[in-house]
This record gives sequence, structure tokens and C-alpha cells, in this order.
Amino acid sequence: MRVTQSSGGPGANGVGLDLNLLLALDVLLDEQSVSGAARRLHLSEPAMSRTLGRIRKALGDPVLVRAGRRMVPTPHALAVQAEVAAVVERARALFAGPGAVDLRTVSRTLTILSNDALAAAYGPALLARAAKEAPGVRLRFLGESHEDVPLLRQGTADLELGVIGATAPEVRVEHFRDDRMLGVVRPEHPLLDGELTVRRFAAADHLTVSRRGRLSGPLDAALAELGLSRRVVGSVGTFAASAFMLLRTDLVGLVTSWARPLTDTLGLVTFEIPLDLPPLPLGMAWHPRHDADPAHAWLRGCARELLTRGGW
Repeated sequence: MRVTQSSGGPGANGVGLDLNLLLALDVLLDEQSVSGAARRLHLSEPAMSRTLGRIRKALGDPVLVRAGRRMVPTPHALAVQAEVAAVVERARALFAGPGAVDLRTVSRTLTILSNDALAAAYGPALLARAAKEAPGVRLRFLGESHEDVPLLRQGTADLELGVIGATAPEVRVEHFRDDRMLGVVRPEHPLLDGELTVRRFAAADHLTVSRRGRLSGPLDAALAELGLSRRVVGSVGTFAASAFMLLRTDLVGLVTSWARPLTDTLGLVTFEIPLDLPPLPLGMAWHPRHDADPAHAWLRGCARELLTRGGW
């Protein structure tokens, strides 16, 4: 599907409301750039600007406004973005017919919500699959926020990967496998000498990774059941930040088991924690409006294959 400069039939405010406008709006909100949308839709910038003008007139809203050197969507544009994307996806599927979509001809940006460690572990393999099977698909990895925002429902993210927390009732969730936490320290850390008991582990200074800045978690609950507690001296928002801190200190950190290739690359040492900790359910979540979207189904299949087999 591509935009043509058709006037369409009369609609609201006397402006033709056709699929071309919906497709253009979808791409404009994705790119947040007239020039970027023009390239994707194979139009000149003046033609794309005229299309944006028609969209603004039809919606009675500026849609995109200038903010410094870039353009940002208006609140109304953000509110309708998910529904616009869903309508365009359904139209693509309708006109393509069953089994007729060639992923090599699809031009899309798919946004994946995940923590930075998961993006680092699985991102390279996903990008390689996209380059081979769907070269027109761009993958945008979005980091987790310190606030719980319904990004899947809003359409800001297309797929969530990781340990799926609370979601909107309609959101689909697929469980892949259970993961576990490991301890991680620098090479030659004192904790690596001799038998690692739960008391030695608890007595060390710890660093937590939390997007909300939390200083405690399930590990502390498990220690408390044994009458023990640990001393958390700091908290950072990302795995990457914690990894470099651990390399240069005697702090003890935590990682999930699938992150071991990353810790190995950095020269960090992982070890089994001498505690009975709850498993971490690894999976994916998406909004049902994407169920019949071929590009989204392809992304889900890639994620399912990579995460169920470990990704490496």
C-alpha cells in the first residue's frame, strides 16, 4: 500500500477521507517527520506537506507541531495513533488476502518494550533476522519507564518482552519459560574465595537494578525468612550501568540467567545464589489489534523462537 494524490470523496469539513490519509497519518506519527514520511511513502516533501495539511483539516487538529528542530505529535494525535495503526493493519491484511503478504516488501517500524539487558541479549539476533527476512522493517527498542504506562494499549509499543507485569485486561500474554536470578561480581571478588554461604552472601555490599530506584525486592524477602538482611549501598536504573559499577567495585549485583553472555563478554563472574528464589516468568505481551497483522506475527514468531531456545 502506498499514498497516491487522490482527492477522495467529500468527508468531514469538506475534506476527502480515504485510506491514503490514514496510511499517511500512520507513517507521519511513526516518523514524526515530514521528510521521513515522504521517503517511506515515495512522495516529494511538498506532496507530503500537502497531505499533512489535508489530515490537519480533516481532524481539526495540528497533528504534528514544531518543537525545536523536530516535530512532536499533539495529544489528540497520540490518542488516535493506536487506532489509526490498527485500521491500517486491518486494511493491509484485507487487500493482501490470506498468505499473500511478502515480508520483504513491508515497510514498518516495530517498537519493542524491554529492559536494556534483554535488548542487548536478543537485539542482535532480531536485527539479523529482520535484515534477512524483512529488510524494510525497523526495530525500535524502547526502555522500560519508571512509571507503569499502558504502552501496548496506547500503541506506543507493539510488543513487550521480558518478565510481564500487570497489563490491561485485553492484552495477550504468552509465557516462554521460567528464568532465575544469578549473583554477579568482578573477577577475583572476595566472595568467590571459599564456600559461598547465605550469610557471606548477605554480608556483602549490594547494588540493585531498578527502574523505580527500589532498594529491596524478592531477594530481601527470602533473606528475611532466614532472619538475615543485606546492605544495599546503591541502585541504578539499567543493567549496563550496574555492570560497569560492578567491574570497578566489590559490590554484588544480580542478573537473569539469559544475561550470562553479556556478563561473560564484560569479564564479570556469575554464581548461583544460595537461596530459594521465585522463578522469573519470561514471555511476551501484545495488544489484540495486532493478532492478524503479518509483520507483527513475524516479530512474535522471531521472539518466541529466540527466547524459548535462549537466544544464543
